[in-house]
Order: sequence, then structure tokens, then C-alpha cells
Amino acid sequence: MTLSNPLLIRPVTAADDLARLTALIHSAYAPHAQRGLRYWGTHQSVEDTAKRFASGKGLVMLDGNDYVGTATLRPPQPESTVPLYREPAVWSLCQFCISPDAKGRGYGKQLHAYALDYARKAGARVMALDTAQPATALIAMYESWGYRVVGECDWRPLTNYTSVLMECDLEEKGGADNAD
Repeated sequence: MTLSNPLLIRPVTAADDLARLTALIHSAYAPHAQRGLRYWGTHQSVEDTAKRFASGKGLVMLDGNDYVGTATLRPPQPESTVPLYREPAVWSLCQFCISPDAKGRGYGKQLHAYALDYARKAGARVMALDTAQPATALIAMYESWGYRVVGECDWRPLTNYTSVLMECDLEEKGGADNAD
């Protein structure tokens, strides 16, 4: 999907540089680490990045040859410890980030809209995610994109906090339109 020359969102391929993508994820999550939040993205290995992409549909956002964003969409996960993630019509969003150098340009909204549209076309009726309970700015951003808090989950020891569980109804208000 070409958004504006040369901005591009596409699925991850074998040719993508996982070391560069992991560095992007680390840099995007660094401000959270500085506030004491140990998101998986603050310390994951290149192998973890590969596994997370392989757990669903990995997406990358490029500005020319530069990676500026990434996300992983996961279809229903029957083995998940989070009941919401096991539901047949629920997809989940993880490893979502935008390069600190690209923030403020609307790239996050564009990547998010693409992700919702992709999931909806694949049959999702709900998009779910989780984020750190203390990350109030992220929670507010997701709420402005149509999500609502529906519970909690806990990924310790991979993280050091309780997460809020959020969902967005993809059938209500057109789903991807909520990201505009």
C-alpha cells in the first residue's frame, strides 16, 4: 500500500533486516524504559523480533529505505493466557511502534488504520491490544482511536507492570475510520 511517495506499508519479508527492525523497536520503546517501564520491546532480541512477527502478520512502514514503523497483527490465539485473545473474531495488535525521528507526522495513525483494515478484511470484528497501566498517554491515544479498556493482563517477568487490555470494535464506526 503506497501512502505517499515514498511512504510504504507492507508485510514483513525474509529480505527485511531484523537487526534494524529490532533497533527501531528499542529506540521507539526507549522513552518507556527511561520511565521505568520494561516493555518487551525495550529489551527483546533479534530472535524475539522474528518470533513476534512469525506469531501473526508482521508489518513494516518505510520512508524511502528507512524503517519508520512496525506492527504485528495476530489472528485469534487459542493458546493465549488472555481470554480475549482466544475469541474467534478478535485479532490483536502488538509490537506497534513508530521511530522517534518520525513521530508527529501521522505515521502511527496511518499504520494503525492499515492494520485495522487488514484485520477486518481477514474477518476480524474486534482489534485488541494491551499496554502498561502506567502509560496513560498511550492509553489516551488508543482511546482517541476508538479503543476502550476492558480488563487487565500480566506478562511478568517479560515486563515489570500490569497491562490494561483494550479493544476496538471494527464494525462500529467503520473501525479503521476511528484512526483518522
